[in-house]
Amino acid sequence: MTAIADESAARLAHLEAGTTTAEAFALFDALPGATIPEMIGRWRGRGLPTGHPFDGLLESLGWYGKEFSDPETVYPLLFRRRDGSAVALDPGLLPVGLLVRRPRLARSGLAQRAFRLLLPLLTTRRPKARLRLVECRGRLGAAMIYDDQPICDVFRTVDADTRLGLMDLRGLPAPFFFVLRRDFGAAPGQPL
Repeated sequence: MTAIADESAARLAHLEAGTTTAEAFALFDALPGATIPEMIGRWRGRGLPTGHPFDGLLESLGWYGKEFSDPETVYPLLFRRRDGSAVALDPGLLPVGLLVRRPRLARSGLAQRAFRLLLPLLTTRRPKARLRLVECRGRLGAAMIYDDQPICDVFRTVDADTRLGLMDLRGLPAPFFFVLRRDFGAAPGQPL
């Protein structure tokens, strides 16, 4: 790791204990935009707690991460099955508009049990997003554009195996920040 990557990783580790949107933006803006080739692979995801209504929501539902096989073959939402393996979900089947209006609803025990029961009906083997270069906050970098939701995730490089992501979702007053770490246990394109 370079000294800059070491410093960026240390700043991110500090923020992962809990931060503000302004501090998350400060790190995001200081990082280089990720390139598309750098994104290829399977990644484990975790929200960056900033006080956002979505903080901890994906994790409570069993979020695993994302997979980028190539620029046209992207699985934007991987979740864990009961056996721990990853499965791709079709974001177009998720009530994203409801989550924007009522994020606390998804945190209820009933909603979480219903999600686990419905998980097999929400899965897909088809890619549901693409990677493109997008300018965000004055910097060009890799971004994942969902096929069926008004969502664009923009990625910045922390180090060779860590990305800071910003989810831009129409209707949210502030972006949702998350961290991706390369999953060395899975090869790109490995069946889901």
